[in-house]
Parts: sequence; structure tokens; C-alpha cells
Amino acid sequence: MITKRIIPCLDVKNGRVVKGTRFESLRDVSSPVELAAFYSDCGADELVFYDVTASAEGRKLFTDVLREVASTIFIPLTVGGGINTVEDFDRVLKCGADKVSVNSGAIRDPKLILEAAKRYGNQCVVLSLDVKRVDGQFRVFAKGGREDTGLDACEWVKQGVSLGAGEIVLNSIDTDGVKQGFDLEMLDAVCGDLDVPVIASGGAGGIEDFVKLFRALPNVDAGLAASIFHFGQVAIPDLKAALKRENIPVREV
Repeated sequence: MITKRIIPCLDVKNGRVVKGTRFESLRDVSSPVELAAFYSDCGADELVFYDVTASAEGRKLFTDVLREVASTIFIPLTVGGGINTVEDFDRVLKCGADKVSVNSGAIRDPKLILEAAKRYGNQCVVLSLDVKRVDGQFRVFAKGGREDTGLDACEWVKQGVSLGAGEIVLNSIDTDGVKQGFDLEMLDAVCGDLDVPVIASGGAGGIEDFVKLFRALPNVDAGLAASIFHFGQVAIPDLKAALKRENIPVREV
């Protein structure tokens, strides 16, 4: 049986990890290098590193902090933020990333997914979606949740997979940072019938939310969270022990 993955997320701004609610009111948390090392040592299955203002500021992802993070950890690392070309993929991978997450850049040019998948393989291309309910539709937002693209999330995710995305991260803007549980309705509607791995993001407030996620949506492969791990509300070893007691398969810490 395939084990479920637990993935902390480092939202990085100006070289520091930050966290907000519904993508707003960002506050300083810690050093990304220190946090990354901590998570690598305490049983996280992977790590996600987002340069959260790169796309909105129209710049390339900062690579100095990324190199230091990559050299510190011993688990797979997914990196995103300001990825607009295949050359950006190359630059980030050479800094130590294992997978590259595309969002706004792929919305502007969907061929980026196809070209990157051909060059580096589908498993390297992660399509990340920031999704919010708008007039009864699950709508895709770009530039760190700042810009409504008008795209229907269900259609966009299918297009992304058809172009070669090997993994999906679905982040709910509606539940981001609220800590009242993952957006199960959105996850099921947008990613319920995909044949690639799906990572659920946005809304985790405690251990029970991960149990509910994997119970309700067994096709979801991983749960991603930030603040509950950053601020010590949930320890990854405790989370994995609880999932194991519920007969949800996880990798041993």
C-alpha cells in the first residue's frame, strides 16, 4: 500500500519564512534553513519551498537561500515561485530541487508544462493551483492568490495533466491559514478523478484534519501544511503515530 506523505511548506519572502491567512497579513516565522533542517530530521516526507512574492514582483526566484536549504536536508524538495521558462526549471534544479512547481507561469504559457515534462520528465513537473470559490465556480488565481484568472480549476487541472504535469498541489484560498480543516469539497471536485498524485493544501488545524482528509479522499496522496508545524501545534512524529493508529499508511519516522 502506498504511504501517505506529510509535507511542511516554507513560504519564503525576503529570505525568511512567513505565514498569513488567506494569503494576507504575512508575518515572520523563522529562518528557512533552520526550519528545513528541523523538518528533515523529524520525519517529514518531503519539503515544499515557495518564493511567495516572485511572481507578483515579476522577478526570478531567489536562489541563495534555496541552495542552502537544499544542502541541509535529506528529503525530496519541491520549489516554486517565479517559474516562467524551462531555463527557470534548469536553474532551480541545479540549486538542488528535486521537483519544480509551476503556477502563474504555466497559466500564462501552458506549453511550459509540456516543454519541461519533455526535458526533465513528468515526475519533475508539479502544477500548483491556488483556488477560490467565485460565483459558485472553483476559480484559479495567479500571482500568489492576487489575480483572478477566470479559469475553471477543474478544466485547468485536466489540461495541466494532459500536458505532462506529474503531480498536483491544490491549495484552497478559502481555507488557507484558517485551521478548520482541508477543503474536502474542492479537493474532490477538482482532483477526484485524476491519475496523478494529488497534494492537499490549505486549512489544516490539527491531527484530526489529516485523518479526515485521508479517510474522506483516499486518492489524495499527501497533506501539506505550514503554520501548525511552524508554531508547534502539531509535531510530525505525533501526526504519523496517530495516522498509523487509524490504519492510514505512513513512512516510519
